Order: sequence, then C-alpha cells, then structure tokens
Amino acid sequence: MRTAKTCLRRGVAGMLLTEAKRRGYRRLSLETGSMAYFEPARRLYRKAGFKECAAFFGYKPDPNSAFFTREI
Repeated sequence: MRTAKTCLRRGVAGMLLTEAKRRGYRRLSLETGSMAYFEPARRLYRKAGFKECAAFFGYKPDPNSAFFTREI
C-alpha cells in the first residue's frame, strides 16, 4: 500500500481496499517493516482493520518484517 509521495493522503490505500472488494477478494495480506520508521504504516493498517499474523506465502519469519491480514 505504499504510494508515491505525490499521492500521499489522497485515499489511495482506501481505493485499493475498495477495488479488492469489488474484485471479490476475500482476504488481503501484507508485509511491512518492523522498525520504528514503519510505525505510521502499521498504524494505518491497524486502522484499516488489518490484524498482525504469521508469515505467509513464501515469506519466512523475520525480525525486520511485520505481517498483517484482513478478511474483506
């Protein structure tokens, strides 16, 4: 859900969630950094209803990564 600086705070993340729902996706999962620099992103994901989860797909547990998922 990272967006270009020129598109920040224009609702791009919300539009992605809306589009995923329109396409019939049932779950969205994402990976982001676990360092302090990524705290704003993690706050955004929690606010959007994402919950922390275990590593998924081809990811392995990593202390530098945080994993989130959300049913839609």
